[in-house]
Amino acid sequence: MTHPAIAGPGVRHVFLRDMVLMASIGVYAHEHTARQRIRINVDLSVEDDGVPVGRDELARVVDYAKLADRVRALCAAEHVRLVETLAERIAEASLADRRVIAALITVEKLDIFPDAVSAGVTVERRRR
Repeated sequence: MTHPAIAGPGVRHVFLRDMVLMASIGVYAHEHTARQRIRINVDLSVEDDGVPVGRDELARVVDYAKLADRVRALCAAEHVRLVETLAERIAEASLADRRVIAALITVEKLDIFPDAVSAGVTVERRRR
């Protein structure tokens, strides 16, 4: 499990946990011919809009369904050599929403070693 990107007052976290998707990813020749399972975790630190309880409107929050769609689209796109590159692309897409302060993204290859559950990377990117 990943840890929140930034905690504190006025910050909420929008997250996707353990998305398992197929992706064309890897540097080796055999990884170019077959898609493989990856697991993605996303934790976004989002500025709380401070609206009092009761304003129950999707437009005022980061929509995690749209976030999941963006992650799926990035995984379905062209071949990516490095898990780091995919993680960076997910972070960049997440930070496109101006309310997102920071993005903590983990990308893991699940079937890479017989003696390990996964191998991968976590990147954290913050709005400048």
